Amino acid sequence: MGSNWELKRRLLEKIETVARQRGLKKECPLTDTLITQEEKEEIEGITSYLESLNPFPKPLVYGVNLLEGVWQLHYSTAREIRRLSQLPFGLQLRHVYQTINTKEKTFFNIAFFGHKSGLIRGYVKVTASFYPRCEGGSFLPDNVINVRFDKRYWAIQKIAGIKTPFFEPIRVVEARNTQERIPSLTITYIDEDMRIGRGGDGGLFILSKRPNIPEIS
Repeated sequence: MGSNWELKRRLLEKIETVARQRGLKKECPLTDTLITQEEKEEIEGITSYLESLNPFPKPLVYGVNLLEGVWQLHYSTAREIRRLSQLPFGLQLRHVYQTINTKEKTFFNIAFFGHKSGLIRGYVKVTASFYPRCEGGSFLPDNVINVRFDKRYWAIQKIAGIKTPFFEPIRVVEARNTQERIPSLTITYIDEDMRIGRGGDGGLFILSKRPNIPEIS
């Protein structure tokens, strides 16, 4: 695990350094749309090497307990995160978290945002369920989960520094699930404090474990 620890440190330090150079607020996730091709390749190279050292190559059999809890997103190339990083009307993405309940096989993603003036704070939240996918005729899952999205929530937490609980949520809609393509995620690396996943469309997610979702000021 020594080499794993060093690779994880290098990966998170690289992401943090590039994010800071791009003027992102602390702990705001970085996307590949904000970086150079060289920086993207360096992050991908460290990530791929770390994936090759995955201590739980069958996490849905031997590492399910590691999935439980709160995860913070640090870097992603996925379309949905790219869109959130390019919000209109002066809104800016802040923190992104995922909370997983392995017993219920549910999770939710929550992305906090704020206006660059500091006038508005809020979040977008998506709830979903998941189930392990068994492939190649196997009766046991490996490292792929299928996802079914449930609802999408938009909420305003504060306006001009004043809490607005009557705007939590301000809107709720049913999430869209296509029949043609079932959303999926391959868990390519997991240990006690880091998780790497790749979506069915190839989107990369790099996350680390957190004790809880902190209150965003």
